[in-house]
Amino acid sequence: MSAPHHDRRPIDPVRLLDRREFLGSMGTGLGSIAMAALLADESRASTISSLPLPHFPAKAKRVIQIFCPGAVSHMDTFEYKPELQSRHGQPMPGLTGVSTFQGGNGNLYKSPWDWKQYGQCGKHVSSLLPNLAECVDDIAFVHSLTAKSNTHGPAMLQMNTGFVFEGFPSMGAWVTYALGAENQNLPAFVAIPDRRGLPPNGPANWNSGFLPAAYQGTSFNSETPIANLNPPKGRTMADENEARKLLANLNHEHIANHPGYSDLSARISAYELAARMQLSAPEVTDISHEKPHILKMYGADSAEPLKASYARNCILARRLLERGVRFVQLYCGSSASGVDGLLNWDAHKTLKRDYERHCPILDQPTAALLKDLKQRGLFNDTLILWTTEFGRMPTNQVGAEGRDHNPYGFTSWMAGAGVKGGYSYGATDEFGYKAQDKISSIYDFHATALHLLGLNHKELTYYHNGVRRRLTDVHGEVLTEILA
Repeated sequence: MSAPHHDRRPIDPVRLLDRREFLGSMGTGLGSIAMAALLADESRASTISSLPLPHFPAKAKRVIQIFCPGAVSHMDTFEYKPELQSRHGQPMPGLTGVSTFQGGNGNLYKSPWDWKQYGQCGKHVSSLLPNLAECVDDIAFVHSLTAKSNTHGPAMLQMNTGFVFEGFPSMGAWVTYALGAENQNLPAFVAIPDRRGLPPNGPANWNSGFLPAAYQGTSFNSETPIANLNPPKGRTMADENEARKLLANLNHEHIANHPGYSDLSARISAYELAARMQLSAPEVTDISHEKPHILKMYGADSAEPLKASYARNCILARRLLERGVRFVQLYCGSSASGVDGLLNWDAHKTLKRDYERHCPILDQPTAALLKDLKQRGLFNDTLILWTTEFGRMPTNQVGAEGRDHNPYGFTSWMAGAGVKGGYSYGATDEFGYKAQDKISSIYDFHATALHLLGLNHKELTYYHNGVRRRLTDVHGEVLTEILA
């Protein structure tokens, strides 16, 4: 069967502006355009699979994914290893001659910080994170995650898209494609980069891949507003509205003459959304009207500029969730720099100094976000994910006081909607090297997140290049033990 022919000839502007045709489309087309807009979310969802979406009653309505790029050390934050502490400086059994990302490994290297038990669950947490330690009864820790790569870029892509190569849709794109938007004046999917810069792979972490381009994330933060939203000087809103009406008709006529081009439709949708955002976006990004005690609770008044910036981004994330944004991705850290551990959590050389810089930035604002969602009644239907791309070695790097990359065992966690709080799932071995108990994968983590949103990860598919693709590829099982 031959492929359908799409007419790629340029549209004749004279024909487009023919008076009778133009007035006719004005009179008969607006109703169908309005109906299409009203039904947009349903039509989006119905193209995914034969099942209605969501596939079953959802616990979560929205998601916030907090990402710490650089690979956070699990045995220095959330997974206590007393054997590692007691055998500091000894050779690790079975590791002789094993090289990892940056070469040779030294002896076992204990966590430089104290550990205490917190909450009714008695969870051990490092003294680096005293505020998050107060939240452990609301968190389900997954200590037995494994990654496919020990390189930051591919591993970050796997955590965000399910694949180690670029070109695949992010989890946020999948979720917004499946469930649509709750607010037609804001993006359904927002990525909030750290003030220090973009994470490894940049926009590939929130890209739509082969899904329609409309489902990619929109990137901005509390310090960098959405570009090009303000109308030109001298233009009134009445002028803008008249111009938009005319442009909408021209755009939809253009789409009708060029069927099958999702990039064109996405571009038009993006411009129309940008027009609506001229009113809504400045309000949501302006945190100056937040009450002083809220700013203080998050640490937005901190004298440390990086902490204050991340705190403002946490407040922005909460404001977006309140206004119906479906998926928010919030970064604490950026790409690596020439000095390991300066801009993100990649502590190869100076673990103690690096983490005593990074943990205070993360700790108070993130804990405040969890507590604030609770006091506003959003916690029970919001899924909170804390993620990183892989873990670190229990040994020190040769000639340094830091840890190398380790994809064989690491920790991420979930909280909020449908999650069993105060629970630890799986574990690495006695030193923290390899996942040993209830070994799990990023596919399982994704499958569980989708499940809480009412989505069957095996049914959420999209046909592309002869393959029915999904976020979890051909893998993944829901981690039922962490479900409330």
